[in-house]
Amino acid sequence: MNCQIYENPLTSRYASKEMSFNWSAQKKHSTWRRLWLVLAKNEKKLGLDITDEQLEQMAAHLVDIDFEAAAAKEKELRHDVMSHIHVFGELCPKAKPIIHLGATSCYVTDNTELIQMRDGLKIIRRALLVAIAKFAKIAEQYKEMPTLGFTHYQPAQLTTVGKRFTLYLQDMLFDLERLEYEIEKMPFRGVKGTTGTQASFLELFNGNHAKVRKLDELVTKEMGFVKSVPVSGQTYTRKVDYFVISMLSGIAQTAYKFAGDLRLLANLKEIEEPFESKQVGSSAMAYKRNPMRCERICSLARYVISLPANPANTHASQWFERTLDDSANRRIVLAEAFLATDVILSVLANVAEGIQVWPKVIEKHVMSELPFMATENILMAAVKAGGDRQELHEAIRTHSMAAGRRVKELGESNDLLERIRKDKLFAKIAKSIDKIIDPRKFVGRAPEQVDDFLKMEVEPVLKKYKNELLEGEKKKSSISV
Repeated sequence: MNCQIYENPLTSRYASKEMSFNWSAQKKHSTWRRLWLVLAKNEKKLGLDITDEQLEQMAAHLVDIDFEAAAAKEKELRHDVMSHIHVFGELCPKAKPIIHLGATSCYVTDNTELIQMRDGLKIIRRALLVAIAKFAKIAEQYKEMPTLGFTHYQPAQLTTVGKRFTLYLQDMLFDLERLEYEIEKMPFRGVKGTTGTQASFLELFNGNHAKVRKLDELVTKEMGFVKSVPVSGQTYTRKVDYFVISMLSGIAQTAYKFAGDLRLLANLKEIEEPFESKQVGSSAMAYKRNPMRCERICSLARYVISLPANPANTHASQWFERTLDDSANRRIVLAEAFLATDVILSVLANVAEGIQVWPKVIEKHVMSELPFMATENILMAAVKAGGDRQELHEAIRTHSMAAGRRVKELGESNDLLERIRKDKLFAKIAKSIDKIIDPRKFVGRAPEQVDDFLKMEVEPVLKKYKNELLEGEKKKSSISV
C-alpha cells in the first residue's frame, strides 16, 4: 500500500474483488487483445490473408500484459491503443502486421466498455437477487407483527413489519426488471470503422458489402452479444451509458429508502442493523450504537443517485461523429457507478442478514398510540351495547384531550383506555376493551398482502434465478461491512 498517493476507496476499502477485477486494467487490456484476435480470426474466415500461425501467436498472449512496457510506449506515442498494439505485436511478431487490421481505437475501447458494463450488470443482478431473497425472509417472518405506520413521520394506522418490507422488495423487483432490460438490450459497437461508415473494411474486402456486414455479425456474436448498434459514429451512442447509469441510480434510490428508514427506526430502538460484540459506536460516547452500515449505504447511494446527469451531459455534448472530451470522464464515471452500486448491495444484504427486530419496543410504541386510533371501534361497540352515539363521542373526545395533555405536558404514559374503562358510559363494554383494541385487528390485510406478494411476485423471480442466487450466496465479499 502506497500511502503517498491517492487511492480510490471504492477499490481499496469497499468493493468486491469480482467487481474490482471487472474494471481493472487486466480485464480491460486482455479484452482488447481478445477483440483483436476475434477480429483477425473472422477476417481470415471471410477471405483475408491471415495465417493460422498468426492467430495462434495472438491466442497465446491474451493475458500476459507488460503494463510497464505499455506505459513507456504510451509516454512516447501519446496514444494508449497504439502503445498496446506495439507491446502485443512484440509478443506476436508473426501477427504484428495484421493486429488491428481495418479497425479504429474505438473498436477495442468502446466494445470493451460495453463488455465490462454487461458483465458488471450480471454481477449487480446476482447481488440484487441475494438482497431480494433476504428481504423476502424478513417479510415472511414478520408479516403478522403489528407496527406503527408513519405518514409525515407521524404515527398513522397500523401496518406490519413484514408488510413494510414488501415495499422495499417491490422497489427491488422494479429495479431487477430494469436491469434485465438493460442486459437484454445492451448492444455491441461491433466493427464500424473510423467514423462508422465501415470504409476501411469495405476496402479490405474489395467493395464486398456482404462480407463487411458478415464480419460485424460474426465478431458481435463471438463476443456474446445478440446485436450491434445498427449505426454509429466513431463511438457507440453515449445514450447507452445514460440508460445503464440511470438504472444503477434506481437501485441506489431503493437502497437509500430502506437504509434511511432503518436509521429512523434505530433511533426508536424498534429495528436495528447488526452490531458486533466488539464494535465501537463512537470514539467519545461509549454507549452509542450508530447505524454505520446504513449510513454507508446512504452515503454511497447519494453519490450514485447523482451520476445520471454526467452521462446525460456527455451524450449531449458529443460533436458529430465524436469528440474526445468523453474519454477521461468515462474512465471515472462508468467504473465508479458499478463499484459503488456493488458495495451498496453487499452492505444491504449484510444488514438484512443480521437485522435485529425488537418486538417489545415495537409493541410499546403501538400501545402508546393505539388507544387514540381505536376510539372509533370503542365508540361503535358502546353504541351496539345500547349507548347514545353523540354522548359517547363527546366523552371520548374529552378523555382523549385529557390523555393527550398528560402525554405531552407531563411526559407520562397514555391513560386513555383507563379513563374510558372508568367512565360509567362505557360500563357495558369495559371488560371487552382489551379485545376491541387487539393490534392485530388494526392491520387490515397486511399479512395477506405479504403472502400474496411473496407468492405471486417474489417466488417466481427467486425460482427463475435459483442457480444464480445460489452462486451469489456462495460468493464471499471482500468488502469490510
